[in-house]
Amino acid sequence: MLMLTHEARLEALRAELARRGLDGFVIPISDEHMSEYVGAYAQRLGWLTGFGGSAGTAVVLADKAAIFVDGRYTIQVREQVDGRLYEYQSVPQTSPGAWLAAHVRPGMVIGYDAWLHAKPWADGAAAALKARGASLKAVDSNPLDAVWEDQPAPSPAPAVPHADQYAGQSVAEKRAQVAQWLEARGADAAVVTALDGVAWLLNMRGADVSRTPVALSFVIAHADGTADLFIAPEKVNPALVAHLGNAVRIHDRAAFVPALKAFGGKTVAVDPERAVAAVFHALEEGGARVLALTDPTVLPKACKNPVEQAGHRAAQSRDGAAVSRFLHWLSVAAPKGGETELSAAARLLAEREKTGLLKDLSFDTISGAGPNAAIPHYHVDEQSNRAIEPNSVYLVDSGGQYLDGTTDITRTVWVGPDAAPAEVKDRFTRVLKGHIALDQAVFPVGTAGSQLDSFARQFLWAAGLDYAHGTGHGVGSFLAVHEGPQRIAKAAGGQAGTTQGLLPGMILSNEPGYYKAGAYGIRIENLVLVEERAIAGAEGPFCGFETLTFVPIDRALVDLDLLTPAERAWWNAYHARTLALLAPQLEGADLAWLEAACAPL
Repeated sequence: MLMLTHEARLEALRAELARRGLDGFVIPISDEHMSEYVGAYAQRLGWLTGFGGSAGTAVVLADKAAIFVDGRYTIQVREQVDGRLYEYQSVPQTSPGAWLAAHVRPGMVIGYDAWLHAKPWADGAAAALKARGASLKAVDSNPLDAVWEDQPAPSPAPAVPHADQYAGQSVAEKRAQVAQWLEARGADAAVVTALDGVAWLLNMRGADVSRTPVALSFVIAHADGTADLFIAPEKVNPALVAHLGNAVRIHDRAAFVPALKAFGGKTVAVDPERAVAAVFHALEEGGARVLALTDPTVLPKACKNPVEQAGHRAAQSRDGAAVSRFLHWLSVAAPKGGETELSAAARLLAEREKTGLLKDLSFDTISGAGPNAAIPHYHVDEQSNRAIEPNSVYLVDSGGQYLDGTTDITRTVWVGPDAAPAEVKDRFTRVLKGHIALDQAVFPVGTAGSQLDSFARQFLWAAGLDYAHGTGHGVGSFLAVHEGPQRIAKAAGGQAGTTQGLLPGMILSNEPGYYKAGAYGIRIENLVLVEERAIAGAEGPFCGFETLTFVPIDRALVDLDLLTPAERAWWNAYHARTLALLAPQLEGADLAWLEAACAPL
């Protein structure tokens, strides 16, 4: 029987837990690869609760349940999840482990799926429960899967080669790089479980996760330069076999756990942030010596080589022209009324498709009108779809996947015909000033992203304002739109931040914002590339940012009195470069709009 209501699904899960002798269960948004975005088969939290965000966890006990989200989803979770069924909990103020410790009783057994959680989380939760006389138990199979009768199967899409002309390095070169890393650490092998890590190492792409071109698979890379790929047989084709060569052995995905258990007496490197607890359990059960180290593909993947950098510039230029055509259309159509969040998102997709090179969007377009723009990770659907009303704020955060690069851009515009209110212009201009300050930052090589975060917030802070998300995330090359380890975010007070130093070749977003719940939201986002910066007399190597994204910023929302002469100069220089880059790609009314939008202040 197909259970339609979320209340019925919750009750079915509780019945299954009771049948298995479990007093509770933890349900994250995750898959066997600790992915941020997961395939339809792994959308367990969404199926159970109705929550549509990309980060969150639920904890279900026999008599109560809670759902945990961070500041990006404070509004969204209340709109999508029934408060009669789940308590709303905010991260990092609390956590699933802390909530469990406060609600369990001695003797209770809480289940978790070791294929969906990192080992540090499992260790921490187990310790917290043990202190209360309860225990954490890894389940043999996920009880939610037992009650999800129409659960989709994992994607059968084929894995495909990613050409060296886009990757900039061959598979052999990358395997040799990892082999050197292993040799330096006295390790026999490294387990690579993150899907974008596998994709980067083997120059392989797929279509198994919405908006992220990866293939469900695992890799074990060896110190002799060879590798073992574990992937469903139906995903393998002659082109892939030829691409990988004889040094990459291909196995059924089902052989992964036995392979881990066969490392008895060997030293194996595994990333505790990116590999699930089950991987550690299998290695330890087989007698391997486990080194908890960052995945050796992470930093090389983050530091784009010259070919990848050039590809990004080309993709950003192409994408910028498409977004500009969309913004011109919006400037004409929206003030007339009749357009909606969905119709605008569809038009933007159509403009990107006109390039003839779009492979996919890089994430579901955030198309937010009026109060919906105040939800940082808003997802429009038929139920939430709102009209783009004249004399209102409209925010669109979107991106494209191209073979030569992944894009991500946010523009906030004022839909006329009247002038924007003074408060909206004040907030927008403070966000703009922060965006400019970060764009122009100069810093020693290795400066952590958390050390730069306040550059973007300072003008909002001066007015007693802030935003509840990070300022910048890493971006992949025809890979994940959110890529670690680099990040620009708060590090204090438990906020998600980063200690990773910024290195030449890393690509990040620059996206400060401001959100007034129930009214409007503002965000300005460009992508930037960390580059070496020559400074006369510098005592050591320094870096700055090369701007990659060029699309006009809406001058109708700028309070010119708040801009300094240097900030006006930045604006004029940015728009002069935008015009020079995009004008050859536009014509007619689109070109005329661009010329007006890029005119000096």
